[in-house]
Amino acid sequence: MKAKQTIRAILGVKGILCLAFLSMITTALVTYTAILTMTPTQQFNIGAATPSWTVYVNDVNQVRYLPGGSTEPTLNTGDSNTYAFKVVTDANKVCAIKIELTSAVDSAKFSNFNITVRSSTGGAWSAETLYAGATGSTTKSYINGLTGSDAGYVHQATSTTKYYEVKVTYSYDKVDATAQVTVPFQYTPLPQDSFT
Repeated sequence: MKAKQTIRAILGVKGILCLAFLSMITTALVTYTAILTMTPTQQFNIGAATPSWTVYVNDVNQVRYLPGGSTEPTLNTGDSNTYAFKVVTDANKVCAIKIELTSAVDSAKFSNFNITVRSSTGGAWSAETLYAGATGSTTKSYINGLTGSDAGYVHQATSTTKYYEVKVTYSYDKVDATAQVTVPFQYTPLPQDSFT
C-alpha cells in the first residue's frame, strides 16, 4: 500500500514536472518578425497657386486661363508657373483629380462661369475630357462655377506624366461693380486601381 502511495506521489511530481517542462517549451518557441516599409507617393503637384486676372464690366463669354490670364500659357515643364497642376502616375495606380470651387461664383455678378480643363504631355495644350465621377464613363461639358456643389473629374491612366491648365469662359455682365472677386479652386487627387 505504501509502495502504491509512493508511486502515485512520484508520478504526481513527474506529472507536475512534465507540465512545467511543456509550458517552458511553449514559451521558448521561435518567433519571426516581418517589418513592413511603406513609401508614400504623391501623384499630384500644384503649379501656379495664386494667379491673378483682370476682368471687365460687361465682359461676355470671355476666356481666361489658370495660369496665364487672358493668354494661354506656353508650357515649360520645368516652370510650375506655366501649369495649374501636374500628375505623375506609376504602373500601379491611375489617378482621378476632382476639380471644384469651394464656393460658387456670385451669380449676381456673373451670368456664366464655365470651367473646362486642357492638358499637355510637354507640347501643345489640348482639350481634356471631364467626367462626372472619379470612376465611370459619364462625361460632362464643363463644371458650372455658379453652382458651388458642381465638380468635374480628370482621369489619368497609369505610367503617365501630364500637365494641366484650367480654362474658364465667363460673363461678368450683371453689375457695374469693381470690387475684387476671389474664386477658390480646389483639386483633390484620388489614386485608385481603375476607372471602372
